[in-house]
Amino acid sequence: MKKKVLSLLLALLLLVGAAPAAFAAVTDNALSSAVTGTAKYIYTTTPAPQVGSIGGEWAVLGLARSGYSVPEKYYQDYYATVEKYVQDCKGVLHDKKYTEYSRVIVALSSIGADARNVGGYDLTKPLGDYDKTIWQGLNGPIWALIALDSRNYPEPTTGIRQRYIQRILDCQLSDGGWNLFGGTSAADKNQTSDPDITGMALQALAKYQSQPAVAKATGEALDCMSKQQQADGGFSSMGDSNAESIVQMIVALAELGLPQDDPRFVKNGVTMLDALMAFRQSTGGFNHMTSGGGNNQMTAEQGFYALVAVQRQRSGKNSLYRMGDAISVKLPQSSAPAAGAGLPGKSADVKAVPVTAAGTTFSDIKSHANRAAIEALASRGIINGMGNGTFAPDKNMTRAEFATITVKALGLTPKTNGSFTDVPAAQWFAPYVGTANTYGIVNGVGGGKFNPSGTITRQEAATMVARAAKLCGMSTDYTTAAARDILSQFGDYTKCADWARSSLAFCYDSGILDDSALNIQPTVAIHRCEIAQMLYNMLEKANLL
Repeated sequence: MKKKVLSLLLALLLLVGAAPAAFAAVTDNALSSAVTGTAKYIYTTTPAPQVGSIGGEWAVLGLARSGYSVPEKYYQDYYATVEKYVQDCKGVLHDKKYTEYSRVIVALSSIGADARNVGGYDLTKPLGDYDKTIWQGLNGPIWALIALDSRNYPEPTTGIRQRYIQRILDCQLSDGGWNLFGGTSAADKNQTSDPDITGMALQALAKYQSQPAVAKATGEALDCMSKQQQADGGFSSMGDSNAESIVQMIVALAELGLPQDDPRFVKNGVTMLDALMAFRQSTGGFNHMTSGGGNNQMTAEQGFYALVAVQRQRSGKNSLYRMGDAISVKLPQSSAPAAGAGLPGKSADVKAVPVTAAGTTFSDIKSHANRAAIEALASRGIINGMGNGTFAPDKNMTRAEFATITVKALGLTPKTNGSFTDVPAAQWFAPYVGTANTYGIVNGVGGGKFNPSGTITRQEAATMVARAAKLCGMSTDYTTAAARDILSQFGDYTKCADWARSSLAFCYDSGILDDSALNIQPTVAIHRCEIAQMLYNMLEKANLL
């Protein structure tokens, strides 16, 4: 009998020993303690962050987004270091690896700094070069997208966001995920997805889930990673189980708004967060692999911001890379005007309109010449579609519609003024027409009427845009002789109304209108796409994007 009992106990012990290691769920208190402990470790081991992937931007990002108490001087010194580095490099951080720009942009954005004016250089501008950005592999467009979206920066090149999105989609592998060179001419025979790159790609695409192709790719990638996840909740990259691969997938779920205990990513009761905690050391640092080897600074910095991403998610805060709630650090004033601040002589009522719906597009502008301008305005709520996901770019625009988008473009407060008998206060466009009239952007057609449903001709549009530009601080007055000199290049310039010539000259001279056409066609009804391009060009030149 005793032998049977002993045999049974031994069998049970063997079963227990063969079972996967059990992980206790990470409670909020445990997570908070881990964040605080690792924050202290990072702050202690990185007393003076430099420009670099270790001991630099990732440390700053984690600390800035963690809420850990750090002296403001810490971030001020980092900014000064970046500024000197950028100036010493004359704005060229690297001639090949454009992730260098993206990484610095993300860190600067996390401390509330504007990456468009660092020592007189716009660090977002290189990310407008598509070919150079994608040269180093898929991490190029991924991080360019994350960087540009971190602070909703204006596109350095119109349409570049969508090009990067499409690049990521085009490089998706047959198993559903991504790797560094998969889907490109540089790909090798190994077409298996990598959790690091797949996690990063999902982070970049997180804001664009309203696009069906992005949502489809995201679902496929999540299924792929669920299959790759190991029994211990972790991931393997290039044959090695490591912390960094877990980090990127943890942040991916957080950016997508998916819980860390999503059933697809729980293996044997173990989540990715549980698995990551197995790499954490009592010092607050992290090992690269569970086999040990001591704290690894790069792993510690990445492990830290993963913990921060989860803590922010549980607390209902903005995700790690949605930095509308970034801390505010007092930084030295630059002599150059801040991007989006407008021109010195603008009306105090005019203000830049922020991006509120990044990635907005329409089915009928995919190959349209004015697509970038339309998307830029639509993403700011300045211009809307015509229903069913379309924009109708070649449709005419009414006077009421023009007044509306112009008031929105300048960030003016809409308010009815009752100036026109054919603009009842109950009409949706009444506040916009009233405001446009109050600021002198639009006038009536005589007899106390506005003619809200009338179409806009090219010379009328130029006149109204010129008035808007003047509110923005631009110099729009051209003498008769100056206007004639500019317009005489067009075969039909004599057909322009006298009252419109100065405004048309301004629009062509400043690049608001394209001067490559042979004729002006001043009395032809202008299309919605053309007006979108005119307003976009005006806002760009007025430093309001």
